[in-house]
Amino acid sequence: MARTWPVVLGVALGVSLLLPAAPAAAHNSLTGSDPRNGARVAEAPSRIELRFLAKVDPNTTKITVTGPDNVAALGGAATFSGSRVSVPFKPGRAGLYIVDYRVASSDGHPVSGEVRFTLTTGTPAESPTGAGTAGPTAPASAVPPSPGAAPTSAVPDPAGAGSPGSAVPAAKESDDAAGRGWLWALGGVLLLAALAAGLLLRRRSARR
Repeated sequence: MARTWPVVLGVALGVSLLLPAAPAAAHNSLTGSDPRNGARVAEAPSRIELRFLAKVDPNTTKITVTGPDNVAALGGAATFSGSRVSVPFKPGRAGLYIVDYRVASSDGHPVSGEVRFTLTTGTPAESPTGAGTAGPTAPASAVPPSPGAAPTSAVPDPAGAGSPGSAVPAAKESDDAAGRGWLWALGGVLLLAALAAGLLLRRRSARR
């Protein structure tokens, strides 16, 4: 009996470690990106690359890129190379850019998430005072302000959307089936324990 229990416990531990890995291996996930999630880049890249755990299917993969004011920043169709996906980047003004992705795992379960990075130097935005004017802007002193009027606000900063204080949350992934592997592990441990108990009872009966 003293020799049997270590063997049973060792087998049970091995099964509990292997069973959760079986369902998880069928689910794809993001392993890295360029630019990386949360990065601050001064020079806009020509392409954005996403790297996944397993090979992705072009027919079930969807990637979008949006910049400040929810402006689309995807410059063309995606290219696939095994577990890597690359999309052309069309930068706009400085600010936060969000790369949304949705891929399908080998078991058909969809996995979605996002990568966020901040572009600190973007394309200059058109001046609000330049639209619709035919000549130089009149000096501010040409039209005196009316008594009691509040001072005019300054021209908004084009790079305000990408201020250093803006929060950049980590990448998120929706994968609600990863925890089910522990149920398989628990069932395997209970089955092995029942088999070990039956073996011990049988040996005791044979000795009597």
